[in-house]
Amino acid sequence: MPRAIGFDSEKYLEEQSKYILERIPQGQRLYIEFGGKLIFDKHAKRVLPGFDENAKIKLLSRLKDNLEIIICIFSGDIERNKTRQDFGITYDAEVFRLIDDFRNHDLSVNSVVITRYEPHPATDTFMTKLERRGIKVYTHTATKGYPTDVDMIVSDEGYGANPYIVATKPIVAVTGPGPGSGKLATCLSQLYHENKMGRKAAYSKFETFPVWNIPLKHPLNVAYEAATLDLKDVNMIDNFHLEAHGIQAVNYNRDLEMFPVIKRIIEKITGEESVYQSPTDMGVNRVGLCITDDAVVREASLQEIVRRYLIAKCDYKKGSLDEECLEKAKLLMDDFGLKEDDRNVVGPARERAAKLNASLESDQIVTVMALELPNGKIVTGKSSRVMDAPSACILNAVKEIAGISDELHLISPVILEPIQYLKCSLWKKENAALDCDETLIALTLCAATNPTAQMALEKISELRDCRAHCTSMLSKNVEMTLLDMGIDCTCDPVFSSKNLYYNI
Repeated sequence: MPRAIGFDSEKYLEEQSKYILERIPQGQRLYIEFGGKLIFDKHAKRVLPGFDENAKIKLLSRLKDNLEIIICIFSGDIERNKTRQDFGITYDAEVFRLIDDFRNHDLSVNSVVITRYEPHPATDTFMTKLERRGIKVYTHTATKGYPTDVDMIVSDEGYGANPYIVATKPIVAVTGPGPGSGKLATCLSQLYHENKMGRKAAYSKFETFPVWNIPLKHPLNVAYEAATLDLKDVNMIDNFHLEAHGIQAVNYNRDLEMFPVIKRIIEKITGEESVYQSPTDMGVNRVGLCITDDAVVREASLQEIVRRYLIAKCDYKKGSLDEECLEKAKLLMDDFGLKEDDRNVVGPARERAAKLNASLESDQIVTVMALELPNGKIVTGKSSRVMDAPSACILNAVKEIAGISDELHLISPVILEPIQYLKCSLWKKENAALDCDETLIALTLCAATNPTAQMALEKISELRDCRAHCTSMLSKNVEMTLLDMGIDCTCDPVFSSKNLYYNI
């Protein structure tokens, strides 16, 4: 069953490319801030069915002859080992990954900037690693007077205290591993130096969410709020845009709060009135013009709101999200009358788990995972002494797709038993059940001699973009494996065991 499409990704690439090029004044340089994810933008793909998750990197590739990239990272994020949740890697590791991905797309990486730099062993080691691999590194300290003293900010003691990053291309894309990386400050610092050297430069911002030209309470914009609970972003009407142009536009609180300051800074740097009369003016955002089916986008966005609520409940249980954020996630659900089992896989997983656990006398619980196949059918798998619930569910799913009898075993005991022996006898693991990684490796080994296992293995790719739900929280390793497979899995806020160290 083909998935419904509600977004024209090719039109989006054309629109964004054209609009960026229009922002470059004749003979000048454009510094364009890229927020969000440049590569593997899973959120946009989920809420805009048809969106290419790598659309942004493809757009940059179209402009590569006239473009170079600066990557910013806040020194405090390095010291605290801040992690990018969707990939499970630290921000400093994410910088390395970004550089590799940019190079693979033949994009020029100008340098890495350590923003709000303070000497620290972790930060200095990171800089050394970059420099010894031939990557140019700059350090920018906290800007004096920011954000209120514009005269100090736009002076040799403010932006002037930062070294100028030598740029050679007409378009400089400034990005980072996550929010708060210092992208805006780096752009404005560059504008200061360019103007001081007699070269005019412009600033703009590549935007995806919120979408300025759809309603404030459209599920697509509300899904953005649900996705940024930890940042406490709130969508608002851009009063500056309404006053200047008489057009209602949507932006978010941080941009609206900072716009008057940013406008004054730009005017102080250039000595001219800013061409931007609102934060929406600053953005390059053509998403709203590329939606082809609003009903499809609305439904996908409502599903994302439910998904984010389930994730928030787990994060709260783990202690990584505060109660205020969880309550906001619930309010967003209530605004649309949504329930947890509006996500189709939630009910079947919970119902089967309830039946299985009702007959148990021990404290041990059986975990169940349910997965919705591309044809809409839902299959489940339960935890056992042999394998965990995600492993069982994946095997049952590929059996269903391949038309293999449920009675047939895909993994031979000849392969299974040595892996379990290795885990228990040599690695001293308490639980010998195979996790997803181990199950997939075992299936691959069996496929070498078993045509049925080979048939099942060939169907694994068809699980990409499928939704799943598990009745207990997954380990980080299993989360990452499902992510790599492209399976969108949510969980109930239940620990799989009473262990503290050997749990999540």
